[in-house]
Amino acid sequence: MPQLNDFTGIWALSRSITQADGPEGRFTGQAVFTAEGAGLRYHEAGQLVLDGETAMQAERDYLWLAEGDQIVVRFDDGRDFHRFTPAAPAATHWCDPDDYRVTYDFSHWPDWSSEWRVTGPRKDYVMISHYTRA
Repeated sequence: MPQLNDFTGIWALSRSITQADGPEGRFTGQAVFTAEGAGLRYHEAGQLVLDGETAMQAERDYLWLAEGDQIVVRFDDGRDFHRFTPAAPAATHWCDPDDYRVTYDFSHWPDWSSEWRVTGPRKDYVMISHYTRA
């Protein structure tokens, strides 16, 4: 199973977004993990295309930290997002009133993926991201 520093570097990133009642989405770009303090800065950038819409530039940042056998993921402003252990890579995040559930798959390391299932009164989608070492 990968440890935090194993993510360091550049990853090709492709993502599909399937909404229960809305346009499908696709994201293509890169995710870059760079050392920052005691952890890694995660930065992704690329093109997001929603069916029927013009492509747009999309970016996001997180901070990944090691804490015991867990990887802690924080929002760019330092707030907790979720945490998981690579051996049991699943987590939840409650963003009132919506429920976020993620499962990571490291079984084909160094290729890996994440699957987010988001449900609530305002959101209902599945987002699957695939990472390949660039």
